[in-house]
Formats: sequence, structure tokens, C-alpha cells
Amino acid sequence: MDKELPQKYYEKLELNEFKLNSLLEITKAINNNLSIESILKIFEYILREQLGISKLILYANDSNQWNCILHFGSRGLNKKINVQKELTHIKDITVIESSSIETLNSFDIVIPIFHKKTALAYLLIGDLEEELIAISPGIKHMPFIQTLASIIVVAIENKRFSLELIEQELDKKEMEMAAEMQKLLFPTNLPNDENIDVAARYESKHLVGGDYYDFLSLNDNEYFFCIADVSGKGTSAALLMSNFQAKLRANIKYNYKNISLKELVENLNEDVNNAAKGEKFITFFAGHYNKENKTLQYVNAGHNYPILINSKEQIFLNKGCIGLGMLEEIPKIEISKIQLKEDAILVCYTDGLVELENSNGVAFETDNLIKVVERNFEKTMNELDQKIFARLEEFKGSQDLMDDTAVLSCKFIVK
Repeated sequence: MDKELPQKYYEKLELNEFKLNSLLEITKAINNNLSIESILKIFEYILREQLGISKLILYANDSNQWNCILHFGSRGLNKKINVQKELTHIKDITVIESSSIETLNSFDIVIPIFHKKTALAYLLIGDLEEELIAISPGIKHMPFIQTLASIIVVAIENKRFSLELIEQELDKKEMEMAAEMQKLLFPTNLPNDENIDVAARYESKHLVGGDYYDFLSLNDNEYFFCIADVSGKGTSAALLMSNFQAKLRANIKYNYKNISLKELVENLNEDVNNAAKGEKFITFFAGHYNKENKTLQYVNAGHNYPILINSKEQIFLNKGCIGLGMLEEIPKIEISKIQLKEDAILVCYTDGLVELENSNGVAFETDNLIKVVERNFEKTMNELDQKIFARLEEFKGSQDLMDDTAVLSCKFIVK
């Protein structure tokens, strides 16, 4: 005759079945990619309805910031506990018998959740009967609750990490699209004929940047060209530069016959102030060349001095005014005019070129740029730009670009 098994055996069997079912339910929710909120709801149901826990707070570490991700029966205490100061010293399941911290005295148990010695979460459980804490079924379940919470917290951490990766990938795609769109801002068909030869190159430190150059044929005899640099880097600089380019082209396209360089600078200064609200400014150089009378008119609004080089000398084009957006109104604008009497090369550039440092902390500066131009004076401007960037690569060695770098080179051929 079979001997009847003791009641404790059935209770243990039932307990093991409960634990297994709970683990399966949580695992199924995770594998089915349910939301964080849904997984926490299942966890709350297990604790409240099946284990009879009526007071709980669960804090999780999110990028070194402790956030409450689940609480019930806590009556606002979840907002009063400083996890970093009051809980992070706890390494094992701990019974709170008496604490100097008043808020912790409202709870009976602290369960830490660790992964590879890193604290991921802290679980506070309260309202257990004091005289039964040592033997209560709830206490016996604490290691199991710790295991269950650990599975959930790690799953949440993995889910957040996956979402961050997806967001980063989307951001990357958006940045790549922005970079492609920014390329459309730059002119593609630069002239190379018997009167003028123009080439340009732009290297961005990031996918998008705040450097800009432009070249426009106004009519058969006149050309407008410019180079500009927004303070700061990255997306915000690129957005401001896109706005600037649109305003600049509108001014040139519709008003070039009636607008002077001085009026252009005044208009653009107002546009930059309206767009940047005083948070950024733009350095800007603009030139107007008439190939018929061989005159070059220019204004330099706080930009690195372009260098005009002929067979006899180098001239730094430094006349102008302060940068655009530095003040609401520019107090003084000086327009300069140069009569070209022989072939000359004008090299416009942004600060990323001359401020680039090598491994010894020495900057490239204009001396190196002038030497490259003088050695390659007879070459085309496209070849010259290649020589400039090749020298730049040689100079910097293994160092990364410090900033966006743009070069606009123009050879004026005087017959």
C-alpha cells in the first residue's frame, strides 16, 4: 500500500510550480517583445496577487540616474528616497530593522539587483508583519523575487539599449541625409576659362558642418563669390548656415543690380540676428569681380584673411567689419577695391585650415598656405586645392581634423 506523502511535499511542489510558471510568464513576455510597461504589470501582478506583497518600490539605474520604474502602496515615498546616498551601500538582501533614515523605516526588506558587480536596481518591500518577518512566506520568497526582478531589470536594460541603437541608427540615417542635402548647397559647376579659374573643396569634421562657400555668375562679366563659417559645429551650425545660404542667394539673385556689398552685409547681419537670437555668429568674406575692368571689390566680416598672391607680393584682404550676428547693427563697414594688373590667385579659407595642429601642437598657419600657392602658381585651381590638402595631410600626420575646413581658390587671368 502506497504511503501518503506529507503535506509539506505538496506545498513545496506547488511552490516550485508557481515559481516555474512565474518565470515562464515573464520569459514569454520578454521573448514576445512586450513593452516595458507590460512586463512590469506582470511582475506587479505576481507580487501583489500571488505573493500578497502590498507595498513596493523598484528603482532602476538608467545611465547613472536612479529612476522609480514601479511602485504601489508607497504613498509618495518613491519620490523621497535618495537611492545614491541611502541604498547603494547595500550589497545583499537586507532586513530593515531600524534605520536612521526615516523613509527607509517604512519598509521591511531591501533587495539589491546586481550584474557583474554593477548595481542595476533596488527593490524595497514593506508592510510585512513584524513578528513574522523571520518566518513569513514573503521572506522565504525573497531570493526568488530577487531572481525574477533581476531577469526583468536586465531585460529592460537590453530593451532600452536596443532602442538606443535603433535611435542612433535613425539619427545616423538622418545625419547622412542632412549631409547629402548640405552638399547641394555648394556650387558644382565652377568656371575654368581664359578669364577666371575657380575650384573649391570642403572637408567636414562631422557629417554636417557650419562652413560654406559659394560662387555665382551675375552676368557675362561679373562674378560674386563668398566663404563663411558659423561659430560652433555640428547640426545647429549646419542649420544656421542653410538659412544663411538661402538669404544670401535671395539677396544676390533678386537685387544684385541694385544692392551694394555694404547693403548686403547689413541685410545678412539682420538675418543672422533673427535666426540665431544672439547665440551664434557668422564670419563672412564676400568678393565681387568684374573681368572686363579687372577690379576686385570685397568686404571681410570678421573672417580669416583671404590671401591675394601675384608674382610680386601677397595681400591679406582684411578690410570690412565685425562678424555677422555679433551686434544688432554693425557700427562701421569698410568696402575695399583692388585693381588687378597681372594674374593673381585668391585663396579663401576657413579657420579649420590654418588652425590645424600637428602632433607637436604647431598650427599650420598662413605661412604654409602661401608656400603651397607660390610653388603651384601655374597649376589649375583644382590642382592647387589638391596640393593644399595634400600638404595639410602631410603636416597633421595622424592627428584628426580639429574643425570643418573649406578652401575656395580663384585665379584671375589678366590679359
